[in-house]
Amino acid sequence: GEIRHLNSIQFGSFSSTVSSDAVILVAEMLKVFVEEAARRAVKQADSEDCDTVDIEHFEKILPQLLLDF
Repeated sequence: GEIRHLNSIQFGSFSSTVSSDAVILVAEMLKVFVEEAARRAVKQADSEDCDTVDIEHFEKILPQLLLDF
């Protein structure tokens, strides 16, 4: 899947293997990260009385989100 594709991009021709458990764990962490980013962006948009979430809301929450993860 995508995680293995990202691994091949990151390491290029370097031979590395990732266990299926590790792939599952990374995929779950990525899912949690994206869900949390969406929640925080919605909260940011609400605090600005906006009806829609746009990229600026994600940009505002991103620094703290990265520190929290």
